[in-house]
Amino acid sequence: MGPGATAFRLPSAVTPGSDPILKVGIMAHCAYGESERETRRTRIDPKLIEQGWEVVPYDPNRPLFAYTNHAVTEFPTDEGPADYGLFVAGRFLGVTEGKRVTLGPQNALTQSERYSKGARNSEFNFRGFRVPFLYSTNGEVFWFHDVRDPLNRSRRVATFHSPAALQEMLGRDFSGACEWFGNNINAHPRLRPYQIEANTALEQAIAERVRLMLVAMATGTGKTFTLVNQVYRLMESGVGKRILFLVDRRALAAQAVRAFASFEPEPSLKFDKIYEVYSQRFQREDFGEDERFDPKVLPNAYLTNPQPKHAFVYVCTIQRMAVNLFGRQAVWSGEEEGIDDDAGQLLIPIHAFDVIIADECHRGYTTAEMSVWRNTLDYYDSVKIGLTATPAAHTKAYFRDVVFRYEYARAVREGFLVDYDVVNIKSNVRMKGVFLKEGESVEVVDPETGNERLDVLEDERDFESTDVERSVTSPDSNRKILEEIKKYALEHEQRYGRFPKTLIFATNDLPHTSHADQLVEIAVEVFGRGQGFVRKITGRSDRPL
Repeated sequence: MGPGATAFRLPSAVTPGSDPILKVGIMAHCAYGESERETRRTRIDPKLIEQGWEVVPYDPNRPLFAYTNHAVTEFPTDEGPADYGLFVAGRFLGVTEGKRVTLGPQNALTQSERYSKGARNSEFNFRGFRVPFLYSTNGEVFWFHDVRDPLNRSRRVATFHSPAALQEMLGRDFSGACEWFGNNINAHPRLRPYQIEANTALEQAIAERVRLMLVAMATGTGKTFTLVNQVYRLMESGVGKRILFLVDRRALAAQAVRAFASFEPEPSLKFDKIYEVYSQRFQREDFGEDERFDPKVLPNAYLTNPQPKHAFVYVCTIQRMAVNLFGRQAVWSGEEEGIDDDAGQLLIPIHAFDVIIADECHRGYTTAEMSVWRNTLDYYDSVKIGLTATPAAHTKAYFRDVVFRYEYARAVREGFLVDYDVVNIKSNVRMKGVFLKEGESVEVVDPETGNERLDVLEDERDFESTDVERSVTSPDSNRKILEEIKKYALEHEQRYGRFPKTLIFATNDLPHTSHADQLVEIAVEVFGRGQGFVRKITGRSDRPL
């Protein structure tokens, strides 16, 4: 491809036509004239400085112990000068190979490997590598490799690690921590066999140095319980001490905090009495009727200045974390819950968390929302575990490896879920969309204010089925579906003497054009048992838990 061309690349695990999200790389014309020296001066040096490194030229008269948190340019090795030697407290911990911005840096890690082997003055020796942490970068893309263990894989990171991060990594024995899993039986009395299987699969993948993995478990099979137990084992082993549990609704965050607080990893000893459990700030009503529960808010210092001694779980919405990383403008417009008033941008290093668990990561996002979701996860250099009941294409594309599946059919077969009967209801609106004729009267709702007005169409309008409850609604269609549901509910009540608990999933709960509100209103009329017989349960509800 020539200068200025645009490259299109489909994400892995996504086939053309299966997902509209593409990775698009655009190479600007102006970058083609930039030399490697300019790239290092204008792009790489500032990134090092941002992470706490002082960039200095090599001085043969300066002893190595005098280099503290220094990135030493043109540092000599037996294989030639390294672009940057990274020193912490006089110890040679890192090598960086810089390339001009128009070159992809991934393959340049082999040069850093040569310089590592040629660093004869280093105190380290890992199978011939004398420097443990290697980077290659063009100032925009960063690749990293911890060469201390042959199982470690190179990976892309958001930026350089700080001096403190390299010091901490050097002091950790990841292989020894993984051995803990095999030496300590996973035998919590409340665990079901398949939940133990899930934990085992995760621990095996982590021991094999997989850093992106997905757990798919059918709704109702205890995903959160399984992962809370897994978090305890991660923390006990030392594989992960700082854990981020990400959700996309405050109600789900409150639910997760309670799950950690109520879990007993040891007899008569709650999780939050062994390890710290923190959250963002909640309103009391987020926890329903439990007035006794008092979650602890994470101190900002735990994010901005992570310490090896820290051992905690932080439950947070991905929207708030995006604000912490990228500012309030990063959260997509139209966010249903709004942005927390106390949320602001923070300077958080990429090693702030050892493990990130993204709960309910199957949610459908727009392209803009997906970008925020990915950027937030990509920022941290952590082991990342996705947790979902229904893996979406974008979820599998990001997490790559589905390390454990527990399908609905297996859960029914093994007696952990009850099967269901499918009832088909034919709806032309749901299948074919809505066609409005010229001159037809329609009600138009202003989504900003809720004001309604009657209008007469000057032209015919054709709405696809995907537009229903997004751009157009058909109350009559909703009513007919609810009337059909009522038949089966009443039949069940007559047979068993009780009205069945019935869950109805709405398309949205938007202000002024809420499909959920419309269904509540119609259901109250259709069932005729009073307002309290039908309740909306969404993130916008009062005390949704």
